[in-house]
Amino acid sequence: MDPNEKLDIETRICQVLKSVYDPEIPVNIYDLGLIYSINLDDDQVAHITMTLTAPNCPLADDLVEEVRYKVAGTKGVKDCRVTLTFNPPWDKSMLSDEAKLELGFL
Repeated sequence: MDPNEKLDIETRICQVLKSVYDPEIPVNIYDLGLIYSINLDDDQVAHITMTLTAPNCPLADDLVEEVRYKVAGTKGVKDCRVTLTFNPPWDKSMLSDEAKLELGFL
């Protein structure tokens, strides 16, 4: 896969992640800063490392499954593996400017 194709796929993955919303906050998980890394390997498997706003989130499994399902269905992606981590723990400094504006922090 050439670098431009990989970049196009990774851009589509970012757009897909912006369609996934935290169930308790009206902002998508990408702008919330819950996505720590996106890597697409040579076999077109997306590896997503993400966190949650709180470790005891009751809908954690649903959110991870939604990310896995939507990213795996992205054009150019054959599968998606999601790793959930709490290191480093999420905090408000990870919000994008768009999220800060949406939540009234700017």
